[in-house]
Amino acid sequence: MEETQRQKKIAGVIQKDLADILQRATTDSGLKGTLISVSKVSVTVDLSLAKVYVSIFPNKDGKALLEGIKAGQVGIRHELAQRTKHQLRRVPELNFYLDDSLEYIDNIEKSLKGEENPIENRDLLDKRKKA
Repeated sequence: MEETQRQKKIAGVIQKDLADILQRATTDSGLKGTLISVSKVSVTVDLSLAKVYVSIFPNKDGKALLEGIKAGQVGIRHELAQRTKHQLRRVPELNFYLDDSLEYIDNIEKSLKGEENPIENRDLLDKRKKA
C-alpha cells in the first residue's frame, strides 16, 4: 500500500529533525568522527508509529550506538516533540532500526575489487551457482 501525502510529509519532518538531534547528540557526547544519518522514516497510516532507519558510519560502532539510541528514546522523542510542536499534534512512537545498506554495498564493492571477481574470471560463476 502506498503512503499518503500526509504520511510522506510527516516522515520528512521527522527525518530532518531526528537527523539533527542525533548528530548533535553524538558531537556533544564526544564521539568525533562518527556520522549518524537518518536514511528513511516510514509512518503508519494512523500516524502513531514511525520506523526510523539509522545509518551509522563507521560501521563497527553501529550496534552499540543503536542500543544507546534505543536507551535514550524517551529523551529523543521529547526533543522531537519540542521541535515539531507547531507541525504535529502528537509525535509518533519511534522504533529505531540499523540501516545496513551501506555495509551491504561496501561488501559488494570489496568482492568486485577482490581476487574473486566473476566479471573478470568467468570460471568463478560455476562456484557461485546454487545447487
